[in-house]
Amino acid sequence: MSELWLSELADAIRDTIVMVGVSAFVAALVDIPLALALVTTTRGGIFEKRAVNSSLGALVNAFRSTPFIILLVALLPLTRVLIGTTIGVWAAIVPLSIAAIPFFARVAEVSLREVDRGLIEAAQAMGAQRRHIIWHVLLLEALPGILCGFTITVVAMIGSSAMAGAVGAGGLGDLAIRYGYQHFDTTVMVTVIVLLIAIVTAVQFIGDRFVSRLTRRA
Repeated sequence: MSELWLSELADAIRDTIVMVGVSAFVAALVDIPLALALVTTTRGGIFEKRAVNSSLGALVNAFRSTPFIILLVALLPLTRVLIGTTIGVWAAIVPLSIAAIPFFARVAEVSLREVDRGLIEAAQAMGAQRRHIIWHVLLLEALPGILCGFTITVVAMIGSSAMAGAVGAGGLGDLAIRYGYQHFDTTVMVTVIVLLIAIVTAVQFIGDRFVSRLTRRA
């Protein structure tokens, strides 16, 4: 491999990590409150507001059902307004974050719904305030499942970041298209695939370890 190829490869790995890392942080920041809102405003929830729940659910479903490549193109005007450009790593973070939010929101919602209803009722019977129920019962009990779902979300985002390379987002996907696909270089394609597998495996391993530790403490 030439020095140019090695330099491009290192930059591509860094760009992929930045894209996924920042997007995952944004998704987590938005999704925990969003998932809590979906759970607590549903029928029988501690903040029951069915109209709010239906509206939030419809919005989440609309974005979740849109294929990422279509969402990527549809969000180009918003990306240009927020970032000032539609190409590059930071431009890719906008659609990546928006695509991850509805996905992780539903995964986190499932984990929160699986919390034993008896624990919530017991906390209410002891006079616990609703914010304490959210923090000390819902979040605490659902944390291993939420973390497991977050790991799955990050893995999915790695694949989406590679797809974003098709529109000049940078990262390993962009490298595979420019050097592998357009120049018919099988070595580049195989190298990118191996690196993506390695990154996914590392993320899954780290996520599983954290979930295992939280489960043992529980």
